[in-house]
Amino acid sequence: MSESILKLEHVTKRFAGHTAVRDLSMEVPRGGIFGLLGPNGAGKTTTIRMIMNILVPDEGRVLLFGGAASGREQSERIGFLPEERGLYKKMKVLDHLIFLGEAKGVSRKVAGAKSRVWLERLGIGDWAGRKVEDLSKGMQQKVQFISTLLHDPDLVILDEPFSGLDPVNSMVMKDVVVEIARSGRTVVFSTHIMEQAEKMCDHIAIIARGEKVLDGSLVEIKRGYGKRNVALGFSDGGGRAAASILADRSLVVRVDDSGSSAEVELAPGADHGRLLKTLVDAGVGLVRFEVIEPSLHSIFISKVGVEAATAVASEAKHA
Repeated sequence: MSESILKLEHVTKRFAGHTAVRDLSMEVPRGGIFGLLGPNGAGKTTTIRMIMNILVPDEGRVLLFGGAASGREQSERIGFLPEERGLYKKMKVLDHLIFLGEAKGVSRKVAGAKSRVWLERLGIGDWAGRKVEDLSKGMQQKVQFISTLLHDPDLVILDEPFSGLDPVNSMVMKDVVVEIARSGRTVVFSTHIMEQAEKMCDHIAIIARGEKVLDGSLVEIKRGYGKRNVALGFSDGGGRAAASILADRSLVVRVDDSGSSAEVELAPGADHGRLLKTLVDAGVGLVRFEVIEPSLHSIFISKVGVEAATAVASEAKHA
C-alpha cells in the first residue's frame, strides 16, 4: 500500500454501554477513492466523526497526513460532507457559499468566482440569488457538496453523498468525485450501496456491527476470491425452473438472485461444467452463462450475512 493520508489505529468508541466501533484499524492510501462500506448502523458515520474529531475515540488514535493532529486542526486541508445536511435556510445560495468558503480561508473574491463556476457545472446557476429554502432537497445537497470543495482540499470525506439524489444528479456528482481522485487528491466516502462502490472505489473497507471484516485494494480482494462465481441470465420462466438446482448446496453455496438473472458461487468441489450440464439437462432456458470474478455485492453478502445484505438492498431500491 502506498503512503497513507489517513490511518486509524485500534480505534474504539462506546455510547452508554453500546460499542459503536470496536478496535478498528485501517489505512487510506494517498490518492484515489476509498470506500467505507457496511450496512446502516455498522459504525461508518461514527468512524467518520472520529476522523473529523467531532467525536473522540475511547481507545486508539487517528493519524492525518502522517501526523497526530486532529481533523479540526487540519480542517483547511479537509472537505467534509456530513450525512446530516445543514445549511442556513434564509441565506441566498451564492452568499452562503461565499460565507462557507471564507470560513475555510478562501478570499471573498475567489470564493464567489469558484462558487459561480460550480453552480453552473451542477446545473443550478440560475438559483444563485435565491434563498436556500427555495431549493429542492437535491439542489441543497449540491450546494453543500460545492461548499465541501471550494477550498481545494487534499482529503475529501463524504458520508452517504448520493443518498436522496435521482440517477442523473447522482451521476453528475459521481463524475466530480472521480475527477477529484484523478487529480491526485484523496476521497473517502461511506455508502451501503455496493454497486456505487464497485464502480468508483480503488480501495475499500467493510465494517459490520462496529468491526472491520475486510479491507484492501478492490482489485486484489476480488482476485483473492477467484473465479468461483457464475453470472446467469434466464429466458422467460428460466429463473423459476432453475430455483431447485440453485438451492442444491452441493452445487451452489450462495445465490444473488434478481429473477431474470443471478450470480452464484460454486460449492467446494463443484465446477462450472457440472452446473451448466445440470441446468441444461433440466431444460432451464439460459441466455447467459459466464464465469466471472465475484461482484462486490456478493463479497459483501459473504462477509456481513444475507440478512444485513438484504436490508441494504431494500434500502438501495428506495434511495
